[in-house]
Amino acid sequence: MIEGLRDKVVIVTGGGHGIGKAYCHGFAKAGSRVVIADIDAAAAERTAAEIGKDAGAQALAVHVDVSNEEATKRMAARAFERFGRIDVLINNAAIFSVVPMNRGKIETIDPQEWDRLMAVNLRGLFFCCRAVLPAMRKQKSGKIINVASGTVFAGSPGRIHYVTSKAATIGFTRTLAREVGDDNINVNCLAPGNTLSEENPTEQMIKFRESSVGLRSLKRIQVPQDVVGAMLFLASPLSDFMTGQTVNVDGGISFL
Repeated sequence: MIEGLRDKVVIVTGGGHGIGKAYCHGFAKAGSRVVIADIDAAAAERTAAEIGKDAGAQALAVHVDVSNEEATKRMAARAFERFGRIDVLINNAAIFSVVPMNRGKIETIDPQEWDRLMAVNLRGLFFCCRAVLPAMRKQKSGKIINVASGTVFAGSPGRIHYVTSKAATIGFTRTLAREVGDDNINVNCLAPGNTLSEENPTEQMIKFRESSVGLRSLKRIQVPQDVVGAMLFLASPLSDFMTGQTVNVDGGISFL
């Protein structure tokens, strides 16, 4: 168990499903107080109930559309009102598996889908960081972990809008780390590989996830739990002198 996370207040966007849900359970087991923020309010409530039952931890479900600035401000306000501080923000919400996305080549992507994906994956990142920074600056401490993707390093064909958004996430992380370092706030990035994060995957999706196995040094399908340890590390005191960095967790496809 990673030490130093007990009683920390952790906001996880997109925490109601998939890898985000795994992050929430991981933090709860470490003794953190978890804010499950998701556009799917029912999923956020279910995850909060599971955490309360299984880990006995304090959890708060918050409905939020991260592409809406006022909604992200309400998210931060509710977290602060409930727990009195905000220690960690995990920017996990993205259009990827739960929300349908065109996985075709550039010619097949509708400009409206491009704009919607950027609104969630990038504008949402921007809004969520701005929402929590006042509390973190006042505390003179905080951890922000943005979620990118191993597709950035592989240059994976298809879904160019998604890959572009995740490449921008890495640049955003580096710049924000420079801007908030004087306030003792760390900003890092976690890049998961091709992960079987769907709750009820189709046979076609399982085959897609299996397609990465042969490229890995560790030859098996990646599952959400494979990423949780790295996330807990980046949120913990063990990473206090790391900022602006990207940690790639893909089983050894891309070596940075």
